[in-house]
Amino acid sequence: MAASTPSDDSFLSRNQFLLYRLFSLAGLVPVGAFLVVHLLTNASVLGGAASFQSRVNLIHSLGPLLPVVEWAFIFLPMIFHAVMGFVIIANGMPNVGSYAYMGNIRYTLQRATGMIAFAFILWHITQLHWLGAPLGGGQFDPHHASSSAAVALKPMLVALLYAIGILSTVFHFANGLWSLGVTWGLWTSPAAMQRANWLSVVVGVGLAAAGLGALGGMRAIDVEEAREIETRMDRARQLLEGETADSHAAGAVQPVSLPALD
Repeated sequence: MAASTPSDDSFLSRNQFLLYRLFSLAGLVPVGAFLVVHLLTNASVLGGAASFQSRVNLIHSLGPLLPVVEWAFIFLPMIFHAVMGFVIIANGMPNVGSYAYMGNIRYTLQRATGMIAFAFILWHITQLHWLGAPLGGGQFDPHHASSSAAVALKPMLVALLYAIGILSTVFHFANGLWSLGVTWGLWTSPAAMQRANWLSVVVGVGLAAAGLGALGGMRAIDVEEAREIETRMDRARQLLEGETADSHAAGAVQPVSLPALD
């Protein structure tokens, strides 16, 4: 039986050209860029607890702007990309112009890893922010980044699920670079598509190494030693912020008392 397709009068059919491009663009620029930065930031734990903590501090230096940035440039584009992906799967709609250069296994894996990645991201956020023992969760503390992450990732089952989630997310992104190029007409010949294949492989292997390296590095962290380092860094940060606030207060224009007129 042929895959069902939306009717000619449906919203998807009428706006397919625009929606596909927004779908692929959201997967590359906000979501894909965040994935790269997120994995490379996490991989800095291989340089030690202080290295990772300094990068987390840099991110959280945005203060009250951080949730705004997260929702505007990460969560909303990610939700749009996920919803459109499920719509494409549900309607049997291809998101590339041709199947001639894309095998059925690759096509199926792209959609399967997309669903796994979506479930993993939801669980990842929940596991690090709301779940607690004995459900395999741990509260992530941005001021004790590596030690709190190490506690959350210690259970072997959690580490295994993270490995599956990381590899699925990386494959979905790296393989998606190929289909994005087809959607945008960046590679239209077999030779160009072959080069794009190699680009996808290089990006995928590099990000997978960063992600799995970060996972292994966090699980290898000495929690007590890392917590001592993070505590010292947090005290130094608070001292610096206090000195900055004091200097601002000292630099403020003070009211001048005028002599009373006789």
